[in-house]
Amino acid sequence: QVIDGVLVPPSVLAALQAPAAPVETEAPAGVAAARPSIAETLASDADGRFTTLLAAINAAGLGDELANLDGATLLAPTNDAFTASLTTLGLSPADVLGNSDLLTQILNYHILPGKYFFRNLTSGPAIATLQGEEVQFDLTDGAFTVNGVSISDIDNVAGNGVIQVIDGVLVPPSVLAALQAQEEATPAPEVTPPV
Repeated sequence: QVIDGVLVPPSVLAALQAPAAPVETEAPAGVAAARPSIAETLASDADGRFTTLLAAINAAGLGDELANLDGATLLAPTNDAFTASLTTLGLSPADVLGNSDLLTQILNYHILPGKYFFRNLTSGPAIATLQGEEVQFDLTDGAFTVNGVSISDIDNVAGNGVIQVIDGVLVPPSVLAALQAQEEATPAPEVTPPV
């Protein structure tokens, strides 16, 4: 008998009209689950070591740039590294966070285009950063450094790159020279001798 429709059993019709159960998205067997991005990895650090770095990235408006990096290496200073380095430079966090141009240059000096693992850096290469100037790696007597700053936690793999944790803030030579020139140009306060 030819009919002009499809007959659906009531039990099947009820099942089709029921709300769909959530489908769990799981990586197929043999396929690794997607890793969190560099920014997500920093934000989810169990010890909360990168809150200052994340605040600096947000203050400079570089959150999207960091999220969109593909195959990069971030030299990530810890909170303690920021505190110690700014004290050495005679700068307060407010000085740096309030100057987006300075902040952008410093942060881009911590990003290397391309994924660099410990094994790629032990021969002591000089690598150009996103800021344009180079950083120099060194491994001597078991001390692994970049521009003389210790690298304390290596090869933290994220979905869009690698994080190498460092114990200081790297300042581009051109920025350092400008800061020193500014300091020298600032006149010393006048001291009035007692009468």
